[in-house]
Amino acid sequence: MTKTHPLIAVVDDEWSICVAMKRLISSHGKDVETYASGEDFLKGVELHQFDCVVLDLHMPNMTGHEVLLRLSQLVTQIPVIVMTGHDTPQMRARVLSTGAAAYLLKPVDGFTLLNAIATATSIQQGP
Repeated sequence: MTKTHPLIAVVDDEWSICVAMKRLISSHGKDVETYASGEDFLKGVELHQFDCVVLDLHMPNMTGHEVLLRLSQLVTQIPVIVMTGHDTPQMRARVLSTGAAAYLLKPVDGFTLLNAIATATSIQQGP
């Protein structure tokens, strides 16, 4: 089966955010899978070929930063857009140095998120 649309993963422990992001992203021609935890998402990585991940930084059990570290160890790199409602300069530097494609503050503006996804997926797919 050939992919016709980029596949985006949204990982956030807040159900309402997952639903809102899925609606927004899918309304712009992308397929979306949502996950309520980092652990569930990492299981999904084995099943899907994601073009980009939108990842909440502060989640119970496994943090977004821990997920980002695990993803950085994979053979195939997936662009990650990190979102947080608890910004600090130290965390921003830490996340970006780990390889995040973007670092966005909650509440995330839809236009900003869509632009970050477009940039990340165009880099992933190449010219």
